[in-house]
Amino acid sequence: MTPLSRRNFLKAGGVLLVSVQLPRPLLAQGTDATLPLDQVDSFIAIAGNGTITAACGHVDLGTGIRTALSQIVAEELNVDIRQVTLLLGDTRYTPNQGPTIASSSIQVSAIPLRRAAAEAREFLMQRAAQALKIDIRQLDCADGAIFVKRKPARRIGYGELLQGQRFELKIDASAPLKPHSTYQVVGHSVPRLDIPAKVTGGLTYVHDMRLPGMLHGRVVRPPYTGADVNAPVGRSLLEVDEQSVAHLPGFVRLLVIGDFIGVVAEREEQAIRIARALKVRWKGWSDLPPLGLDDLAATLRAHPKQPRMLQDDTQMDAVLKQLDRPLQRTYVWPYQQHASIGPSCALAHLEDGVMKVWSGSQNPHDLRADLITLLGMPPEQVEVIRMEASGCYGRNCADDVAADAALLAVAVGQPVRVQLMREQEHGWEPKGSAQLIDVRGGLDKDGNVAAYDFATCYPSNNGINLALLLTSRVDAKPQVTRMGDRTAVPQYAYPHLRVVCNDAAPIVRASWMRGVSALPNVFAHESYIDELAQMAGADPIEFRLRYLHDERAIALIKALAASAHWQPRISPNPQARQGNLLVGRGFAYARYFHSDFPGFGSAWAAWIVDVEVEPHTGAVRVTDVHVAQDCGQMVNPDGVRHQVHGNVIQATSRALLEYATFDRSGVTSLEWGGYPILGFPQVPKITALLLDRPGTPPLGAGESTSVPSAAAIANALHDATGVRFTRPPFTPERVRAALQENHSA
Repeated sequence: MTPLSRRNFLKAGGVLLVSVQLPRPLLAQGTDATLPLDQVDSFIAIAGNGTITAACGHVDLGTGIRTALSQIVAEELNVDIRQVTLLLGDTRYTPNQGPTIASSSIQVSAIPLRRAAAEAREFLMQRAAQALKIDIRQLDCADGAIFVKRKPARRIGYGELLQGQRFELKIDASAPLKPHSTYQVVGHSVPRLDIPAKVTGGLTYVHDMRLPGMLHGRVVRPPYTGADVNAPVGRSLLEVDEQSVAHLPGFVRLLVIGDFIGVVAEREEQAIRIARALKVRWKGWSDLPPLGLDDLAATLRAHPKQPRMLQDDTQMDAVLKQLDRPLQRTYVWPYQQHASIGPSCALAHLEDGVMKVWSGSQNPHDLRADLITLLGMPPEQVEVIRMEASGCYGRNCADDVAADAALLAVAVGQPVRVQLMREQEHGWEPKGSAQLIDVRGGLDKDGNVAAYDFATCYPSNNGINLALLLTSRVDAKPQVTRMGDRTAVPQYAYPHLRVVCNDAAPIVRASWMRGVSALPNVFAHESYIDELAQMAGADPIEFRLRYLHDERAIALIKALAASAHWQPRISPNPQARQGNLLVGRGFAYARYFHSDFPGFGSAWAAWIVDVEVEPHTGAVRVTDVHVAQDCGQMVNPDGVRHQVHGNVIQATSRALLEYATFDRSGVTSLEWGGYPILGFPQVPKITALLLDRPGTPPLGAGESTSVPSAAAIANALHDATGVRFTRPPFTPERVRAALQENHSA
C-alpha cells in the first residue's frame, strides 16, 4: 500500500493525520538533561483503507529501530505490528529530527510517536461512540477496529470512521496514554521486520537499487588520502587528460569541477577501468605530522587546542600538592576506521527538475542541505530517499558518495550509480579521532580518592562533505566541533574534580564514531579508578561503589557481579594460569552521556571480562564477556540483546586490533590486510543481563554497551599480567613488548 505523507494524502477513502510537537522538558523526562532539539515533530496517518503510516526522521542502521518504533505505534493503536508502515529518514515525508547518532532514536522518537498514536486512537474512539450511539467507556479497540465490549460483533473499522473525510490534528502533550501494565506489544520480543527481505533478496540495500537507463560512475580522489583541510583540498589539480580514456569501451563522460573528478560509463567494470586509466597530475603535498602509534601522544600534545572548562575546582592545584599517594597517567587512543564491510554507494537521478538521491546516509536531512548547496537548487527540488546500506555507526562515506552521484547525474542527464572502491572508503571515511587524555590525582593518607584532574583532546569536526570541499563550494578552513566532552565528567563523587576539554580541529579527516569520545574518556576514567583501587588495596568493584551514588548504576553493578560470580580480589594476579596462559578478569562501568555538553544520559552499562594471554607471543584472547545494561523500558528485548552482542563484538575488535596507519601524505591502511577486524573464531562468549524497567522512559541502547569495553579489557589484562595498558589496541606486539619490559624491570 502507498504510505501517506503530509504532501501526499490519499485522494479517496478519507485520511486522519495526527502531528505532534513536544517541548524539551517533556522529552527530557527521565534523563539528566534536556534533549538537543527544541521540538520533535512526528506524525501518524490513517487512511480510509485502514493503512497506518508513521514517520520518523531517524533511520535504521541495522539497530532494529524500525521494529521498535512500529511496536510503539501498534501498542497505542491496538493493532498488529504488521499493520504499521514506518517511514524512516525519507526527506519527502519525514520530519527533520537530526542525524541518527548517539543512541538517541528511541529516546527522541518514542514519546512523540506514542503521543500521536494515542491521540489518533482517542479521536477514533470518539468518532465510533458517535457512529454507534454509545458511551465511549463501553468501547474498546483491537486489530484496527472499535467494538462494543459486551457485543464484540458490533464493530466499526478505523478506516470506516473517516467516511471519506480528511482530519488533521495537531496535538500537544495531553493525549491519553495506555498504562504500561496493559502492554501487549511493547516490552515483548518480536521478529525484526527488516530481516525477511534481507534473507530473501528483496530490495533493501542501496547497493542493489537500479533504475532504467542507469549509468555507472567512479570518482578519482586527490592523493592526500583522508587528509583534512590542512592539505590543499580543492586547489590541487594540475592537469587531467580526457584523451587518455575517451577511447575506452563504455566511456560516456568525464566531469571535472575544481578538484572533483568523476567518470561515467555504461557499465560498472568500464567505469572502474576508466577511473584507473585516467591520467591526472596533482600538486605534491606530504606535510602530515607523525601519526604512528608511537607518535600520537607527542603529535596531539603539540596540536593547537582551545581549552574549555567543563567542571572547575579552584582548590585542585593545592590539593594535588598534598596527595599522600599521587598518580599521573596519560592515555592515548588511536585513529580508528568505521570499516564498513561494503564500500559506500548511492544513486542519483535528475527527473522533471527534481534531484532524487537514494542514499544510505545516517543524516538524510543534513545530506539534503549539503546537496542544495552543492547543486545550487531550491530546497523543494532536492529529495533524499533513504535506503539501508553497509553498517557505519558513525560518519562513513555515505554522504560523500551521494554528492558524487548527484554531480554526475546532473552532468549526464541520466540516473547514475556510484560506488566507492575499497581503498577510497578506508582512506577517506572520517576516522574515529585519536584522543589524548591526561589524568592527575591520587589518594589521601586513609586510602581515599582525594582529587581527579582530567583533561581530554579529541580533534574532530562534522566531516564536511567531500564534494563541497573538492568543488570549492565550501571554503577549506579548519573547523572545530565540540565532540570531545562525551562522558568526560565521571559519574563518581570525587571530593575534588576538575575536567577540561581541549577542543581542536582535525589533523586528518575525523568525525564521530560509535561511542564518540565517550569510549576513550571512559577508558581513562575506568583504567584510572582501577589503578587507584589497587593502590588502596581494595576490590575494584567495592572501591567504585564507595564513590557512586546513582541507585540504578549501583543496582546494575551488583546484579552483574552476582550474575558473573565475581569474587572480591585485589588485582593483579599474574600467577593465575591455565596451562601456559595467563588469565585475568576485569571490570568497568559507565553511563553514556552524549550530545552538546552537558548532554543527556543514555543507557547504563557494565562489563566483566575474562582474558587469556600467551606470554611468549603477547596474543590476547577475550574468552568471556558478561555485560549488564539498563536502558529503561525495553521496547523489543531481543532487539536490545542483539545490540548488546553487536557492541561487544565491535568494541572487542577495536580494543584488540584496530588502528589506522598513515604516512606524511595520508592514510595507508587501505585494505583489510592493513586494517584487520575481529573474525568469527575470536568472538568471545557473551552473556547479556538486561535490566528491564517498565514504565520508565526508553533510553538509547545502540552504542552504550561499547563505552566500558576497552577499560574492562585493559583491567583484565592487568589482572593477568601485572602491566597497565594505557594505549589501545592491545595487539600481540604491544603486549609482548610490555611483558618483556616488565620482566626486565
